[in-house]
Amino acid sequence: MTHLNIEFKARAHNLESLEAKLLTLNPRFIGTDHQKDTYYNVTIGRLKLREGNIENALIWYDRANSTGSKQSDILLYKHQPDDALKKILLKLHGIKIIVEKARKIYFVDNVKFHFDRVQGLGTFLEVEAIDDDGSISKQQLQTQCDHYINFFEVQPADFITVSYSDMMLAT
Repeated sequence: MTHLNIEFKARAHNLESLEAKLLTLNPRFIGTDHQKDTYYNVTIGRLKLREGNIENALIWYDRANSTGSKQSDILLYKHQPDDALKKILLKLHGIKIIVEKARKIYFVDNVKFHFDRVQGLGTFLEVEAIDDDGSISKQQLQTQCDHYINFFEVQPADFITVSYSDMMLAT
């Protein structure tokens, strides 16, 4: 499945207050996912195998390492946990790094909210305006994402430009 996302990620100094603010919008709560993301060595974009109690997927994505909201091109393969897939990926690509996190997941319409506690890195807010069927324009997604930057009062210094994997590799 191919997705077009406009998204942002920001350091969250008070994750609970940001979540409380979102709750005023009566979002749909998906649950708390305990995720293990195994990143593999690739030459273009990023490839990760997500293993969670809610979400399990092989995800390839490519996006610019820039501040604020940005486009992310995603190929997503949802699957049931499978050791054979893990072994194939290990043999083909080798493991780059593993990132573990607890993630609370909410939706308001097509916009997905992550309240993340990343092992070894801290707490983060991630917002993804998602078009998974070609019915929402890139401009509409950008407008939605920018709306939530203002809604959560994200400060420019709090934006994260890289993936959690890049942050872990830098520590």
